[in-house]
Amino acid sequence: MRAARGFTLIELMMAVVIVAILAAVAWPSYLSYVQRGKRSEAQQLMLSIVNREQQFLLDARQYTDVLGAGGLGLTSQQWDCSGNANKTCSNPSYDITVTLDAGPPPAFTVTATPKGNQTDDGVMTLTSAGQKSRVVGGTEKGW
Repeated sequence: MRAARGFTLIELMMAVVIVAILAAVAWPSYLSYVQRGKRSEAQQLMLSIVNREQQFLLDARQYTDVLGAGGLGLTSQQWDCSGNANKTCSNPSYDITVTLDAGPPPAFTVTATPKGNQTDDGVMTLTSAGQKSRVVGGTEKGW
């Protein structure tokens, strides 16, 4: 008589349970990783805006709140900077704007407002003085 080969139903179910447990443990870590990656992408654009604002100040002797054409001229594959009369750069995760502070000396604040799946990541700000913050639920979490 020949012995049957293959997996029993119990062995197959045990393998499925083990894979499900591993997936349940890995999924939150993956979501956190994706969220940090999107935050980093927004931070890079914010730093680019600050650099361009400094160049704009040297050329025009003032800052601008126009991010697209006619202002800083930002273009990026991941960001659409043509919204709100070129004053907002957007992607599915963040809206980034610049607010001018008129008082002497002139200053500005770059703000990244999260949206979509990123909303619980907090609002990020970067000032012309280099101050960085990320506020989540009223608590400063740092960049």
